Amino acid sequence: MNNKWSCLAIACLATLLLSLDLTVLHLALPRLVTDLGANSTQLLWISDMYGFALAGLLVTMGNLGDRIGRKRLLLIGAAAFGAASLVTAYAPNAELLIAARALLGVAGATIMPSTLSIVRNVFTEPGERTAAIGIWSGMSAAGFAVGPVVGGLLLDHFWWGSVFLINVPIMLLVIAGGILVLPESRNPHAGRIDLVSVALSFAGVVTAVYAVKEAAHKGIVADPATVVVEHADVLAAGVAGVLLLGLFVWRQARLPEPLIDVRLFTRRAFSASIVTNLLAIFTMSAMMLMFGWYLQLVLGWTPLQAGLAQLPGGLSGAVGGVLAAKLIRHLGRNGVVALGLAMNAGAFLYYSTLGPSLNYLALLPVMLIGGLGIGFTFTVNNDNVLATTPRERAGAAAAVSETAFELGGALGIAILGTVLNSAYRAGLDDTVVQAGARESIAGARESIAGAMRAAEALPAEEAGRLVRAAQAAFIEGLHLTSLVTAGLLAVVALVALVGLRGVPKVIPEETLTSA
Repeated sequence: MNNKWSCLAIACLATLLLSLDLTVLHLALPRLVTDLGANSTQLLWISDMYGFALAGLLVTMGNLGDRIGRKRLLLIGAAAFGAASLVTAYAPNAELLIAARALLGVAGATIMPSTLSIVRNVFTEPGERTAAIGIWSGMSAAGFAVGPVVGGLLLDHFWWGSVFLINVPIMLLVIAGGILVLPESRNPHAGRIDLVSVALSFAGVVTAVYAVKEAAHKGIVADPATVVVEHADVLAAGVAGVLLLGLFVWRQARLPEPLIDVRLFTRRAFSASIVTNLLAIFTMSAMMLMFGWYLQLVLGWTPLQAGLAQLPGGLSGAVGGVLAAKLIRHLGRNGVVALGLAMNAGAFLYYSTLGPSLNYLALLPVMLIGGLGIGFTFTVNNDNVLATTPRERAGAAAAVSETAFELGGALGIAILGTVLNSAYRAGLDDTVVQAGARESIAGARESIAGAMRAAEALPAEEAGRLVRAAQAAFIEGLHLTSLVTAGLLAVVALVALVGLRGVPKVIPEETLTSA
């Protein structure tokens, strides 16, 4: 197909926008408090609603694309995403903004698996397929890095809604380009979608992700003894999520046309790649957020400066995605994934040495190495998942991979965030009490941001003591979390080295439809 690289460009443009949209909102949250009067609970729902809808519908939308056509679903989703972006940008109150974010999540769930399954069906030659998925993965990594920079630039000149308004012209380009160059593909033998499975999938994923996020927000992971008494709702949601997902898997094994063919998990390349991706994003997601806090709240950098500082790491992830296909020839698939994870483990070991001042020129090569490692890992794992799946089921397979990504990110922020907060609170209690700022403990113990807010109401000398104590405690927590993350990444590297051993360097196309 002569225009397959044009198809890849359209898929990458849509993917770049979706990943950018996941991070661009973070900088706008303070403005929402001022302009819309959003309270803390509403801010959490504004942040989380997009992810809830996205994660809950990925599997369903991936299957829908296999049935009605991936191009058709992508174009419908792009139009819906653009319209929802307009509603979001001009939302007059927090309640409508939350609803608009839910619509964005629904539209995003149609786009994410569609782009990857289109790439899978257009690129049928194994070497080209791996390279194309590497470029696609690189654009996703670049979007995460570019988001804070774009958000900072827009917020410096325009109102908070501008971070959503930029979606509209880009989605118009995706629609126009998609109509002109994208081929249609679908599963010619697909049956009807089982609505019971749809309900179980959505309810199970949403309740599980909700429980994880609430556990992180309320800090109950650090104090599990209080769960039954004080946080029964979160515990109930977690149990319900596990039961619903268990019923979903049980039902899939018995349906002639399941949403997910659970037999795919018996293939080592598929299951090991899903697990490795989940564990890798588990370790990386929380640290990306914490590193942003470090740059802004410890070093005092502006959001735009912090975004620009992290940009090279994201861009090197795009480079790593392109290089991964060539490295497979020399190291094998398991070797490339293990190398990428080991490179990130080394980067986090360096992060455990960061202090109250920073030599950015020394940090830069470490970020570049870590970014390359991310590109290696996610490119090969995504290619493994799609290459071991029949082409007619590409949408469903892509959705499984993306759902694992979302769940791993939520778990990482909940669990590793708890490690950071526990170490921060322990260090702050000691240092602040010794400094004589007992009355500031209540607000400052929640987070370093809370300590900064508490300091604003204190006399200058006491405020200075509190800020220094909070920054020192946060650095201690960052060191501990970085070491834990480095250890987990090393373990996951070993899992990948063993779990992906024997997966051929080139997975031939003719074996794909035989399963």
